[in-house]
Amino acid sequence: MTRTLPLLALVLSLHAGAALAAPEQRAADPRPPSVTVATAVRGEVRDLVIVTGSFVAREEVLISPEIESLSIVEILAEEGDQVAAGQVLARLNRAMLDVQLAQNAAQIARAEASIAQSNASITEATANKGLADQQLQRTRQLQTTGVASNDQLDQRLSASRAATARLDAANHALQLGEADLTLARAQRRDIELRIARTEIRTPVAGIVSRRTARVGAVAAAVGDPLFRIISEGAVELEGDISETTLAKLKPGQKAAIDAAGWDRQLTGAVRLVAPEVNRTNRLGRVRIALDGADRPPLGSFGRAMVEVARSEGVLVPLSAVMFAQNAVSVQVVKDGVVETRTVTPGLRADNRVEIRQGLQAGEQVVAVSGSFVRNGDRVTPVALAAR
Repeated sequence: MTRTLPLLALVLSLHAGAALAAPEQRAADPRPPSVTVATAVRGEVRDLVIVTGSFVAREEVLISPEIESLSIVEILAEEGDQVAAGQVLARLNRAMLDVQLAQNAAQIARAEASIAQSNASITEATANKGLADQQLQRTRQLQTTGVASNDQLDQRLSASRAATARLDAANHALQLGEADLTLARAQRRDIELRIARTEIRTPVAGIVSRRTARVGAVAAAVGDPLFRIISEGAVELEGDISETTLAKLKPGQKAAIDAAGWDRQLTGAVRLVAPEVNRTNRLGRVRIALDGADRPPLGSFGRAMVEVARSEGVLVPLSAVMFAQNAVSVQVVKDGVVETRTVTPGLRADNRVEIRQGLQAGEQVVAVSGSFVRNGDRVTPVALAAR
């Protein structure tokens, strides 16, 4: 009995020592901190530029009257109508011009009659002059023989000169008549041109976007045009974007377009990138042409997403990439150890970055790089929840 007690005390003492040693060992070897990681995957990334603005006509043709002070008597086109080149849109009152045309016809007839009379006078004056010249020649011959006197010679000479004067007068009358006829015919062409302009026509095919013409109104060449035509019906989205983004856009790049009030997406392509930037707001102008026959109303709001680049490679979250002044890096977690690795980035879109060099698909990276861990730290990786 005496020997059993010391043995029991020894056993209890050993158990107590083991119980105290276990917590100390756990404290010396703590569990590494948890870090959220994302897996690098292969995929496609597109760099998109968003352009917002309003829909405008590619070329808007303004139709104004080419003759003034005439009232509108008929309108033949309405807003939204499809019109062909040369089609009559409206007519002006031509009653006064018709009267002028009738007066001009009388002037032409008078000038033609004057010309006919002058031609007859020329014929008569020519015959009289021939006769007077013959008589003068005979009188001169008779005078040499003493048969004709000087008075007779003077009379014949005077008659010849008078016949010449009458012939000249008839020729001048003919020239005057021809000049009057030329003037009357020129006036006729002017009147006919003004009559033709009483029919207001469109020089191009397209769609009537606005009509201000009203029956009874007096047409004027100044002020608002009577009609506005969307040439060929071509509508574009016009927007302003920052100068840094403007450099990415090139004519021909495809675009997906959302128009206010439209339940489907439209397609188009960049047609024009302005060669200058506004010095005040540092914005540049872009025009995107629409494909097909879809034409949103002019002035309505639109937004286009233009694809400026597309690439397929290794993708990681944007938050996983550290952009320093001299290098771009990610923190790779391998076997529970953090490795800071320099990489070559590519395209950035949708909060993802393409890694072109320095990282392989399937490797894990710290989801929020550079926040709490450094190169060589041991961590416990926790997968980033899928979104």
